[in-house]
Amino acid sequence: MNEKKPEIAVGGQAVIEGVMMRGPDSLATAIRRKDGSLELFVQPFVSKTQKSKILGLPILRGFVSLIEMMVIGVKTLTLSANRAELDIAAEEAAKGKKPKTSSKSSSKAEELLSFVFAIGLAFLLFGYLPYKLSDWIGLSKQNLYFNLFAGGIRIAFFVLYVWLISLMKDIRRLFQYHGAEHKNIHAYEKDSNLQIADIQSFTTIHPRCGTSFMFFVLLISILIFSVVDTLVSVFILKTQVPLLLRLGYHLLLIPLVSGVSYEVLKFSGRNINHPLVKLMTWPGMGLQHITTREPDDSMVETALVAMKAALKMDYSEHNVTLMQG
Repeated sequence: MNEKKPEIAVGGQAVIEGVMMRGPDSLATAIRRKDGSLELFVQPFVSKTQKSKILGLPILRGFVSLIEMMVIGVKTLTLSANRAELDIAAEEAAKGKKPKTSSKSSSKAEELLSFVFAIGLAFLLFGYLPYKLSDWIGLSKQNLYFNLFAGGIRIAFFVLYVWLISLMKDIRRLFQYHGAEHKNIHAYEKDSNLQIADIQSFTTIHPRCGTSFMFFVLLISILIFSVVDTLVSVFILKTQVPLLLRLGYHLLLIPLVSGVSYEVLKFSGRNINHPLVKLMTWPGMGLQHITTREPDDSMVETALVAMKAALKMDYSEHNVTLMQG
């Protein structure tokens, strides 16, 4: 086995019964259908951070990349959900049941309501509630302790949320595909033979995972928010910062927090063996014991096909149907 590749050229995410992989200039999503067949969707993609020198600057590139991956993530999850619905409809038809249908307008309304509910819940759990609790126990005058406590509450809510959803059967399968994604990336980065048995020998834990990124965001926000709160209270207001004002400009600082977190994640990926980096990445790596599960061989093959397609490698040995759209 050769040394690790100096440049990382692939990353991805799990979707419903599949995996999306991102290469240097393309996205590939492989989905395992109910009958065992594999469908592959490939599209060109080059990040705006590579097209623009300004958007490619440190810190800024992190926020831009985050937005891009959120958009891509929603689209690929929607794609995989649509394929899963086809399998459900086929099963119902085979049982003689009439498939459920809904108008486009009602589907859009449901999506909008779900989105609004998700945003509202996220704001409550990770925004207002931690700040209100910090204020309630009298920490508003102590900016560092205020943000340490609020940050601790956010981390606790995040870990609890991840653990709770991991108990759901469908989410556990999603986490298995997440593990398959990581195993394939490890195998590629280590120049291993890209055979299923060899790929299965690798761990499901990876330092560049989005789980680790979320932990960096939560931890770095404590530092940045504490510094900014001190500057605002001492030099601008000359008194303690009101709760809603604090919450308001903290939301505006999210691009900075995500940008710094992105740079830290890239640094940690290049220096993973450094003791300090290991300490920094330990929480996120530990949480991956929940967000990844050991995949079966079919899941590993699904991720392998997506990775090969994203990297423009030959995947003809696999029985794959190349789809349009």
